[in-house]
Formats: sequence, C-alpha cells, structure tokens
Amino acid sequence: MSVVMSVVMSAVMSVVTYSQEAPERLDRGRFTFLFFPQDRLLATSLAAHALATDTFPGLPRPLQRVSIAIAPDQRRFREWAGDAPEWGSAVAFPESRRVVLQGRSAGSDAGDPLNVLRHELAHLALHERLGNMPRRWFDEGYASYAAREWGREEVLATNIALAVRGMPTLDELETSFEGGASAAQSAYALAYRAVAELAQIDRERGLSLFLEYWRTTGSFEKALRQAYGLTSADFEKRWRDRTRSQYGLLALASNLTVVGLMLLFVMAPLYVVRIRRNRRRLERMREAEAAAERAAQQSALDDLLGGP
Repeated sequence: MSVVMSVVMSAVMSVVTYSQEAPERLDRGRFTFLFFPQDRLLATSLAAHALATDTFPGLPRPLQRVSIAIAPDQRRFREWAGDAPEWGSAVAFPESRRVVLQGRSAGSDAGDPLNVLRHELAHLALHERLGNMPRRWFDEGYASYAAREWGREEVLATNIALAVRGMPTLDELETSFEGGASAAQSAYALAYRAVAELAQIDRERGLSLFLEYWRTTGSFEKALRQAYGLTSADFEKRWRDRTRSQYGLLALASNLTVVGLMLLFVMAPLYVVRIRRNRRRLERMREAEAAAERAAQQSALDDLLGGP
C-alpha cells in the first residue's frame, strides 16, 4: 500500500468508532475510493464518471494515482477537510494526491458531486504537470474551466460591483478568495473567466501550447509571450475590459430590475391607499355637491311658494 493510501486509510479508520459499519474500498483505474456503505452507489457513479472523463484541457492524461475519501456526514467532512472554508463542499490535497468530498448527506448547496469531483481532480492534474507554479486565481479558474462550470457566469451577470467599482486586477483577484462565501463566489467566477479568456485566444489549440511553455520555461510571463504573443499586462487588460463590457451592463440592468421590483413592492400598497383615499374624497365631494344642489332647489321652491 502506498504512503498516500496509508494516510487516507488512517484518516478513514480513525472515525470507524463513530459508525456501526466499516469503510469500503473501490479501485477503478488510477482512482481509489474510500467510503461507508450508505455511499456505495455514489462512489460507484463517481468512479465510472471519473474514469470516463479522465482528460483535462491542455494537459496530457494524468498518471498519478488518486485517493478519494467520501465523508459520511458533515462532521466527518470537516475533520477530514482540515482548513477548508466552511462553505466548501470538497477539497483537494495535491501533495498527497487525495480528495475529500461530502457524501449523500450533503445539502443541496454542495453542488453536483460529479462536477465537484472533476473540479478537484483538475486541481490534481494541473499540479501534476506544473507543480506549485500556478497562482490561486489560475488554479481555481482552471479547475472551474475543466469542470465546465458555466454557471459561474451567472454570478457575474448579477454582480453590480462590476458596473459600479469596475474589475479587480489579477493581484486583487488573488486575495479575494479569502473574503467569505459571497466574495469567494465572485472570485471563482472571475477566475473562470480569466482562464476561459486565455483558452479563447487560440481557438485551435486552447491552453495546450501555453501550459507546455509554462512547464518548460517555469514562467507565466514567458509562456504568455510564446503561446499568445501577449504580456501579462496585455492579458490582464484584455480580461478586464472584455469581462466588464460583457457582464457589467448585464449586472447593472439585472440589479436595476431587482431595485425596480423592490420599489414596486414597497410603493404599490401606498399607491392603493392613495387611490382609496382619493376615491373617498371624491365621494364626499359628490355628496356635498348633491346636498348643495338639493338645498338650492329647496330654497328656490320656498321663494316660489312664498311669493304673491
């Protein structure tokens, strides 16, 4: 048994005392799944999907063995995930080549487990090729791009900050992953757009040349120049301008629509009250006019009857 497997098995076995049943193991290709019986069906589905989609954009097929531990409950997930953020649903450990993710007890906010696992496996595949060279914005953006997390763009389409404050720099994006769940979701979406923007520059080869140049030169800047003929400043400007022009106005329009609906929700009762008040006032005016008319008629009749 490898050192990695020993570490993962130790982590799983350390919590067997909390469960009436022992953990199980499933080997498929280069993947080893460790899980408890209630997650057997999930583990089988994940293994089949991981094996069938074991290639990643711009990278050769990964060779390293990977261990995936499926936590049976939230408490065990938090124990195994270590310092992962509270809102995270899975975590990858590139150095030990293992992934920890939630089992079937996960809430709806944990996402599709197939996509979640592919996201984490993309981290490992990128690390296998480039080691620790990628900054976090590229690492997270690449994993989202590899997992085809197109829903990330919906976050940008409703992000009013793009229209009001403008786009962050890549350095600012790097630090925004630690700003809490809301800020992190925006950071993931922007990182996804950055990597997708890179891939779109060369529509024929995507990220292939760029990642190979990065591996051989050890420099993000040199890889950009060789693969795309851009400097990092050129790329950053392109990413910022295109993302803001594409999503900034959408975000503004979306938020103005929301504000308009909120104003309508607040103002509608006031409008109804005003209409009712005006209606009552009009009714009183009509009654007063009718009374005045009757009084005038009576006065005229009295004058007529009281005459010679």
